[in-house]
Amino acid sequence: MAFEQLLAEYEARRAKALAGGGADKYAKRSAKGILNARERITHLVDADSFMESGLFGTSGVYPEQADETPTDGKLAGYARINGRDICLVVNDFTVKGASTSYTNSKKIGHMKRTATERGMPLVLLGESTGARLPDAMGARGMGLLLGNDNTQFRRTRETPMAAAAFGPSFGSSTWMMCLSDFAVMHKGATVAVSSPGLVSMALGEKVTAEDLGGWRLHSDITGLVDQVVDTEEEVFDAIKKFLSYMPSHHNEAPPEAPIPAGSGADMDKVFDILPERRTQVYDMKRVIRCVVDKDSMFELKPRFGKSAVTALARLGGKSVGIVANNPLYRGGALDADGCRKIVDFLVLCDSFNVPIVLLVDTPGFQIGTEAEKAGAPGRIMNFMNAMTLLTVPHLSVIIRKSYGRAYVCMGGGRHSDDIAAWPTAEISFMSPEFATKIVHSVGFGEPGYEEKLKEIEQGIDVWGLASVYATQAVIRPQETRDYLIRMLDVYKLRMTKGVGQHLMRTWPTSY
Repeated sequence: MAFEQLLAEYEARRAKALAGGGADKYAKRSAKGILNARERITHLVDADSFMESGLFGTSGVYPEQADETPTDGKLAGYARINGRDICLVVNDFTVKGASTSYTNSKKIGHMKRTATERGMPLVLLGESTGARLPDAMGARGMGLLLGNDNTQFRRTRETPMAAAAFGPSFGSSTWMMCLSDFAVMHKGATVAVSSPGLVSMALGEKVTAEDLGGWRLHSDITGLVDQVVDTEEEVFDAIKKFLSYMPSHHNEAPPEAPIPAGSGADMDKVFDILPERRTQVYDMKRVIRCVVDKDSMFELKPRFGKSAVTALARLGGKSVGIVANNPLYRGGALDADGCRKIVDFLVLCDSFNVPIVLLVDTPGFQIGTEAEKAGAPGRIMNFMNAMTLLTVPHLSVIIRKSYGRAYVCMGGGRHSDDIAAWPTAEISFMSPEFATKIVHSVGFGEPGYEEKLKEIEQGIDVWGLASVYATQAVIRPQETRDYLIRMLDVYKLRMTKGVGQHLMRTWPTSY
């Protein structure tokens, strides 16, 4: 009889925990088209694969609030995505706004630690109000809540970490977005240190949630999110796709995938994308899509630092990271945002053994007061430093312009394992038009300009680079895909089974 009572108590406690904030709160969310925490798990992971950890967790500071805090507002556990084990944390906003507490902080720390030690990706779905008050107030609250699990905020990039933001995502949800290797934001979410209400009280500043931490801010200006999507289902799809390019941990090579039918079918047209005049713009993304496996281009930070393109993709079924200049914006000149975006991406790829392909067409770095105020010199040096620390295979293809210090940053010299160039490649210290003005004091439209320009242009073509073996191959544009697939095979890390040295795995995130 005693056993039956214990089992009955177990079932009652379990039902209470599974009910979260209650049927009324769930119904209100459903009426607005917002999924609850367990529904999000169902959409994200393989069917029946979720095993919960901490189901019976409740408020650790105020035990009398146990009935109000089922699961303590954060669901944690283990699941599979496309057959692969992951660790998972999902905020339940119906329980005290998924505010951060002593108990649920331990859940996050445990999942992070387990993922790192056992070699599993970590996925965090955020929607939260920040630290729980009054739990965090006073010396006792601070001593209990903050700083007790340093694994929670330590990133050494040993396993891939992906985070998503829904609705209000303050406090820990924001921190996890910043710490993650991949951050996706649902339109309508707010990612910020504090809520608009607290900002108004503390600073007397009236601000909307959108202005404070909306998707336009973080996709266009801060660069803190990698993708923005319209629906919750697209959030889950984005996380699944990101993980499909990643290994489960840093000591294995990325997974391979079948080569889709039609891959490379447009390579015979790739040269047609390039305008005949160097001053005419084009969209480098069209070139990338021709070169990589069909429908495999997965761009990160598309609205930030737009003169650079960073994308995961596949070549011959294998994961690669694409770094490219995009002449459609600023003529391909790299600004501080573009440099930061590229460095973030190089760190990601090198940490998780993803080979890198650089497609080069840049007149150099952005100059002027705007660039200096944005800290361009420091960003450029970070870029150069990152290139010297790469330990995964990295190949460059010079498509058109490669001028000045950007030649080095984009893989020139010994900054690539192998350099190829199209016959259209031009390499020099600066644009011939500018050099003509500096060297001969003759500008466009002035007498003698065309003659002096031709003098300056002599020797900038690809053959000078090839003659001193500063490019290892001059290739037909149509051969680019086959060339890269072959050279990635040549330079693969055979002796370490595709695993690099990870010299940048402790590089700061969101710096």
